[in-house]
Amino acid sequence: MLRKVPLELGEYYHVYNRGIERRTIYLSHLDHSRFMLLLYLCNTTENIQLNQILNRIKRNKEKDGNKIDQNDILELYNIPKKDELVSICSYCLMPNHFHIILKEIKEGGISSFMQKLLTSYSMYFNIKNTRSGSLFMKPFRSKHINDDNYFRYLLGYIHLNPVKLIDPKWRNDRLTDVNKIHDYLSNYKYSSLYEFSKNGNSRPESVIINKKSLPNYFKNDLEFNDFINYWLEYSRKYKKEAFFD
Repeated sequence: MLRKVPLELGEYYHVYNRGIERRTIYLSHLDHSRFMLLLYLCNTTENIQLNQILNRIKRNKEKDGNKIDQNDILELYNIPKKDELVSICSYCLMPNHFHIILKEIKEGGISSFMQKLLTSYSMYFNIKNTRSGSLFMKPFRSKHINDDNYFRYLLGYIHLNPVKLIDPKWRNDRLTDVNKIHDYLSNYKYSSLYEFSKNGNSRPESVIINKKSLPNYFKNDLEFNDFINYWLEYSRKYKKEAFFD
């Protein structure tokens, strides 16, 4: 099927998708962690068999009477990769959908990356929950980012998406508790906001994104935080986009 938006080498795209019938696609912290790990491991022309790696780790742990834990998962971010398909600029996972900003760095890279990502996660989710059939809408959606103002808008929109989880109407009314929102966002683990607003490489998941592939909109973390604060206070003035709820 030909895409309405052609995916061209060297261009940036906002890629997003949601669960079929708006179903929840992340049921636990483990699900979020699996998807984030796949963001990292699927971004290569190589065929990395995650289940085989996890089973090998599990067998080795069981020999010592131990169980696989979160630290074992985080160690997988040290797996070396080559021949990346895309540059992942930012991302955010919501209960029934996700947003990613990608730059195509290899011909056909975005399509290949998304196929690997969605297939791998769907297989994991279906086996784990004893279900069958499609998990995501097909095909994934994409919008070409060809304007700096739109790019900055997306960086704000995507990273502040989780606010709706604690204040669904925040875009329509002024925020009444900005400090509460800041605390919530700073503890939301399933987006790249951490890498932009804090010390960039201070968690294993930081290797998912490539900040160097982004246009140089912000000189430092302080400028990005100022940008986010502006978004929180005045975002209702922006034109609302037809993104997934």
